Amino acid sequence: MITFNYTGGLLHCEGVPVREITKRTGTPVYIYSKNKILKNLAEYGKAFSSVPHLLCYAVKANTGYAVCKTIFSAGAGAEVASGGELYRVLKAGADPRKIVFSGAGKTREEIEFAIRNGVLLINAESVEELSLINTLAGRMERAGQTGGAPRRAGGTSRVGQAGGTRQKILVGIRVNPDIDPHTHRHITTGKSENKFGIPLPFAMNVYRGSGQYSNLSVEGVHCHIGSQIVSTKPFVEMCMKLSSLIKKLRSTGIPVKWTDIGGGLGIKYKDESPPSPTELARKILPVLKPLGTKIILEPGRYIVGNAGILVTKVIYRKRGMQKNFLVVDAGMTDLIRPALYDAYHEISPVEKSLAGRRRVDRVQADRVQADRVRVGRMQAGRMQVGRMQVDVVGPICETSDYLGWDRHLPWLPQGALLAVSCAGAYSSSMSSTYNSRPRATEVMVDGAVWKIIREREDYGDLTRGERTG
Repeated sequence: MITFNYTGGLLHCEGVPVREITKRTGTPVYIYSKNKILKNLAEYGKAFSSVPHLLCYAVKANTGYAVCKTIFSAGAGAEVASGGELYRVLKAGADPRKIVFSGAGKTREEIEFAIRNGVLLINAESVEELSLINTLAGRMERAGQTGGAPRRAGGTSRVGQAGGTRQKILVGIRVNPDIDPHTHRHITTGKSENKFGIPLPFAMNVYRGSGQYSNLSVEGVHCHIGSQIVSTKPFVEMCMKLSSLIKKLRSTGIPVKWTDIGGGLGIKYKDESPPSPTELARKILPVLKPLGTKIILEPGRYIVGNAGILVTKVIYRKRGMQKNFLVVDAGMTDLIRPALYDAYHEISPVEKSLAGRRRVDRVQADRVQADRVRVGRMQAGRMQVGRMQVDVVGPICETSDYLGWDRHLPWLPQGALLAVSCAGAYSSSMSSTYNSRPRATEVMVDGAVWKIIREREDYGDLTRGERTG
């Protein structure tokens, strides 16, 4: 089944007409394909099936309860970056023994929450964090507050300094390899100027000093170099540096049993040609496989990005001196990627036939035609038959509030629906209530069946928890 397809001139998600969904939900609305999520997940897992691995979905991409539950029900684990994300994935049924906790600024409370719930692995990003995890782990061990997940690879225990048998917290160290992934600078995470990880030249000394942390078992190496990476070269370079580090560590008697290579594999938004998971595995497994470690994978965007769309409605058509605008009811509060990353998302009419006809009366049609002539004279070469070059903009009081610039679209009437593609990742999870706009409805489609998985917020939700003083 093609996930998003036109049947009878109407856009469908799997077997459901998008227009039928919006009749009940209104707009804006995020629509996700359950089967596309599962297909992407299976493709990623199959690519690495020749080696021991753990696939941990990067929850930050889409934190929705139903989305997460779909992924965890298929056997995947989770990569979380906050206590809130950890709470969400536990509520959605994630196995704590498949949860990896990353993030550059974990608080004392978040670390305690992770230890208490028995997550598999905590990836530390600094010497200070290692020390804090060790202190908290010791205190919680004495108080009997540690969780039930295995503390070492294989689920065994270790003899502590006092001679008794005790559990230790399994920890990885995130290293910064100073690699340029050639992506947008805001989502580059493995260069030397980025805040993430311990610089690779310092890593050996940090690992050597890890023996002082009596409550930790430091057996992992972690690295994540960025997001929306569309070439295998940065991944290969990263894996070669990790391989070199692991070999050096083992030569000094330091065990490494887990190699966490993060995520970052990109998807096609416009004209990119990102590698598939199979192509990625083909390039990096010859480097990683000889190490004999278990590989942790943290895909996020690849799993959910192209499995979702954002549907929005035209509110106004506005003709300017230099530009023409379609003002829609979704904006940067619903999809901030264009404003934040200059990101491109394909935008298409939900009703394809609107490209060839106008739902306006004769007077309106004459006015539109006259305006076309005027605008065409001012903007020679910018017109296409039945279409205009327009900016698709939202209702927010910011110039950066746009979904797409200079798009060739029909001069759509008020009420017409547009679908913004690849809105399954970093869309809803990065949404806000700026301008006091309630967050949008979210829907999951499974074949010919669909259901609301998150209700639209109302005005009451905007002030919930506030006090007057």
